Amino acid sequence: MKLIVSLFPHIHTKDSIPWRMWNVVIALIPALVMSIITFGWDALWVILISIGACLLTEWLITRFLFKEKKFTLLNGSALITGLLLGFNLPSILPWWMIIMGGVVAIGIAKMSFGGLGANIWNPALVGRVFLLLSFPAAMTTWPTGINSPFHQITTGASQAAADASSGATLLTYINNGNTDLSSYNLLDMAIGNMNGSLGEIGGFAIIGGFVWLLLTRVITWHIPVAVVGSAAFFSWVFGGAPILDIFAGGLLLGAVFMATDYVTSPMTHTGQIIYGIMIGFLTIIIRRFSAYPEGVSFAILLMNSFVPLINRYCRPSIFGMKERRKMAV
Repeated sequence: MKLIVSLFPHIHTKDSIPWRMWNVVIALIPALVMSIITFGWDALWVILISIGACLLTEWLITRFLFKEKKFTLLNGSALITGLLLGFNLPSILPWWMIIMGGVVAIGIAKMSFGGLGANIWNPALVGRVFLLLSFPAAMTTWPTGINSPFHQITTGASQAAADASSGATLLTYINNGNTDLSSYNLLDMAIGNMNGSLGEIGGFAIIGGFVWLLLTRVITWHIPVAVVGSAAFFSWVFGGAPILDIFAGGLLLGAVFMATDYVTSPMTHTGQIIYGIMIGFLTIIIRRFSAYPEGVSFAILLMNSFVPLINRYCRPSIFGMKERRKMAV
C-alpha cells in the first residue's frame, strides 16, 4: 500500500479533473447538435477525426516517449481538445489537415510541455492557428447550400457565387462597415442558421452550455462576461454593432470554452476580469485593423502568454488569512 502524507488543510470533495472535463463535454453537446443540423454529417465526421487524432497522439506519446507510461485518456482533456479543435474548423476541411491539427494541438502545444497542467497555450487554439497559417485557403472556404444571413447582404452576384465565397463569413462584411442590423437575420445568427466554422454557429446552444458550466460550478462568470462585455463595448467604440460582433464568429465559443481553460487562465477573479477584458479588446482590434476578419484565437493565445504576469500581480489570498485579519480587528 502506498501512503501519501501531505500538509494540511485537507479538503474532502467529490470534485475531480475527469468530473470537470466530462461536464465540459456535456456542455458542448448542444453546439455539436446544432452544427450537425446546419452542416449535416460532415460536421460529425470532422469532430470524430479531430477527437481520434488527439486521442491517438496523446496515447502514442505517453506510451512511447514518457518514462511514466500512464493511461491519461480517461481524464477527458484530450477529448475536449479534439472537440474544441473540431469546432474551430470548417465542415469541408480535408481529413488529413484535421489530423495535422490534432497532432500539433496535442503533440506540440500540450505534451511537449509535460502534459495536462503544464501547457502555456490552449492546445486546441494552437492547432487551429497552425492550420490557419499553413492552409489559409482551406481554413476560410465554407460549404455550399447553407441558408445563411450571408446571402441576404450579398448583392450583384449569383447564389452559387455567394455559396462558394471564402472568408470569415459574416465577419468580413461586418468589419468592412456593413453594420446595418436590418441587413441581418439576428434570429438565424443566434440559432445557428448561418455559415462558418462548426463552433461559430448556434449562439444560443453555446449560451446553454455556459449555463450548465455555471450550474455545475465548473467555471465562474468572470472570464466569459468580461470577454463578451469588453468586445461589445469596444465594438461600439469603433462604430460597430455589438450584437453582430457577439454572434458572428467564434467570440462566444472562445469566451465560454477556451478562454476559461484552467491551465492557461488567471487564478484570481480580479486577474480573470483583466484577462477577459483584454481578450475582448484584442479581438475587436484584430477584427477591425488586421488582415484577419476573426481575432478570437489570436487574442486568447496572446493573453495566455500574459497569464503568468497577471498571476504575479493578482495573487490569491493565503488560506485562512482573511479570517485571521477579521479576528485581529
